Amino acid sequence: MTSAATDYTVDELMAVCISRLVQDSECVAQGIATPMVMAGFFLAKMTHAPNLLFASAIGMALTTHWSPLAISAVERGLQDHILIAPSFAQLVCEILPTLQFKEFLRPAQIDAQGNTNNVAIGNYHHPRVRLPGSGGIPDVTSFSANTYLYNPRHGRASFVEKLDFISGVGVGPEEERRRLGIVSPGPRALLTDLGVFDFEGGRMRLLSYHPGTTIERIQARTGFPIAIASDVHETPPPSEEEVRLLREVIDPLGVRKLETLGGADRWALLREIAQKELGTDAGHG
Repeated sequence: MTSAATDYTVDELMAVCISRLVQDSECVAQGIATPMVMAGFFLAKMTHAPNLLFASAIGMALTTHWSPLAISAVERGLQDHILIAPSFAQLVCEILPTLQFKEFLRPAQIDAQGNTNNVAIGNYHHPRVRLPGSGGIPDVTSFSANTYLYNPRHGRASFVEKLDFISGVGVGPEEERRRLGIVSPGPRALLTDLGVFDFEGGRMRLLSYHPGTTIERIQARTGFPIAIASDVHETPPPSEEEVRLLREVIDPLGVRKLETLGGADRWALLREIAQKELGTDAGHG
C-alpha cells in the first residue's frame, strides 16, 4: 500500500475520485470528449477493478482493453480488441440497458436537484451560447440507476438556481417523476474541482471538500444554498501510486487537463499534445 501523495493536481484528484466510485466487473460507459472520466476508468482498471467492461461511444465498441489517452489515436485501445461492435441504436437501446452501466455526464448547467442543461444558455430560440446538445442524456437520466455528474470548473455560471433548459432529470418530486414515467433515482453523486456531493434528501449535498478549499468557498461559488452532510470531511488525497499511474502510464500527454481549461490555455495545451503525438506511438493495455 503506497502512501498518500502530496504533489498532485486537481484533475488528478478528480480522476481518482471517479476511480473510487467504480467497482470491479461493472460496465462503464465512456462518452465523447470526456478524458478525465476515461482516466478515472482506466485507473480503476489498473488498480482495484481489473474486470471492467468499457462501452464506448467512440467507435461503438464493447471491450475490456484500453490505451493511454490521446487525441489523434483515442480509438486505438477501444478498436483493436473489440468484443462486440454494435450499431449505435443496438448499443444504447438493446445492450447497455441490460448491463446496468455506469456513466459520468458533464452538463453545462446543474441546479440544486441535479437537473441539467446541455442545450442552450439563454433563450432557446436566440441563445447566448448554443451548447453541444443532450444526445442520449434525457433517456439515460430517466431510466438509469447509475448516473453520475462531474464538473471540473465549479462556479456560479454552472451551478444555477434555475436552468435555461432542462435536458437531463435530477431527483425531483416523486409524484412528478411518476407522472413523467421517470424510473431512475436521479444522479448518484457529483464530482467537481472543489468537492464531492450527492443529492440525498432531494438537494445537492456536500460530502467532502478537496484539500485547499473550504465549505464557505464552495457555497460562494454555487448559485443556490447547498446542504452539508453531518459527517462532511476533507477528500482523501490520491496515493503516490495512483498519481504515478496517471502521469506515466494512463495519460502521459496530460489529455485529462483539457477539461479544466478554457480559451487560450486550452488551445495551447491542444497544440502541445498534438506536437507530442507526432513523435509518440503509445502502447495499450
